[in-house]
Amino acid sequence: MPEPSQQSKPLPTIWNVPDDLWEVFWELIQTYDPPCQTGRKRIDARKAFDGILFRMRTGCQWNHLPKAFGDDSSVHRTFQRWDALGLFDKLWATLLTYCQDLDEVDWQWQAADACLSKARGVPKRGAKTKRSAPIPQIGVSRVSRKACLSKAMEARWPWRLAGPTYRTRTCSP
Repeated sequence: MPEPSQQSKPLPTIWNVPDDLWEVFWELIQTYDPPCQTGRKRIDARKAFDGILFRMRTGCQWNHLPKAFGDDSSVHRTFQRWDALGLFDKLWATLLTYCQDLDEVDWQWQAADACLSKARGVPKRGAKTKRSAPIPQIGVSRVSRKACLSKAMEARWPWRLAGPTYRTRTCSP
């Protein structure tokens, strides 16, 4: 481990896309997400990418993006479209290729970053969910079974309702 005095100064946090990175991403946008011939014009792609970068760095909600990045819902739509097209994966692969060509990737040391978010579909602890009234279980007794049999069943199987007197048989000699 290097001495504290020998450690390099950490790089500043990127809040806006640098020009050389934007040129790489702009080529990908032109290739995989060209503008449509009809319909409403899209927002500025660089502002949208800056807004996406700001949102990912701060973790703020989409509707709390500063107005400098444009309309928040348009930036979010652009993010969803680019994500569905796989542009971020393509950008990552392209940047890894550039870094590999420059011998700037140290494959001996890697780190993983994670994003924590709400668990969708799971109720919060202690929160009561709105449920309908519980349906009571109805116990079934012989009396209710006899009362529920229809006339057609009674005509078809009379011994089911007749009781013990019908079941007894007399033996003839």
